[in-house]
Amino acid sequence: MRLKLDIDPDIVAMMAAEVAAGERAVSAAIREAGSGLKDAWRAQITGAGLGARLARTIRAEQFPQGKPSLSAAALVWTKAPVIVGAHDTGPLIRSKNGFWLAIPLPAAGKSLRGGRIAPGEWERRSGLRLRFVYRRAGPSLLVAEGRLYTKGGAVASRSKTGRGATTVAIFLLVPQVKLPKRLDLARDADRALDSVPGLILAKWVEGRSG
Repeated sequence: MRLKLDIDPDIVAMMAAEVAAGERAVSAAIREAGSGLKDAWRAQITGAGLGARLARTIRAEQFPQGKPSLSAAALVWTKAPVIVGAHDTGPLIRSKNGFWLAIPLPAAGKSLRGGRIAPGEWERRSGLRLRFVYRRAGPSLLVAEGRLYTKGGAVASRSKTGRGATTVAIFLLVPQVKLPKRLDLARDADRALDSVPGLILAKWVEGRSG
């Protein structure tokens, strides 16, 4: 008995077309899931009051680039991982040297480099020396002898008699700070992952009907 197997070229073409349709469906689904996750994380950040600038650090990229693939993948990340990660985990922050964390009060003003000003920078800019004040019932303080100006900052008194000078609290001193958890990035990542199978099926059917 002899068996002869002929492969119809149409079947080969149909299989190749299905593979191509699958590649397009998977790539489109991954692209939509990645873009949706990026938008969801950005919305979380702005919704938590952390600002549009931090939200724009969330980026998304798809691989491979420029061609459909059954192994398509999306990468969603932030260009500010330390800041975003801190708000996502709510860590306990301690001083690097094991002493105090200096929390600037309104009289401290802003750092010239952006962000919070440190005691050393404040002393260099103001020309005043900070003095430690221990408080048993509450955070200790770093204070300066000077005068307040309209925006709440402190400067040395111009009067030789010290007129107008007062003791101004510049920094609060605390041993540690618990940063509140303001983000839940894993929640949106899980939702994006769960959506992928349905998106692939929808894109596949959409490609066939189109």
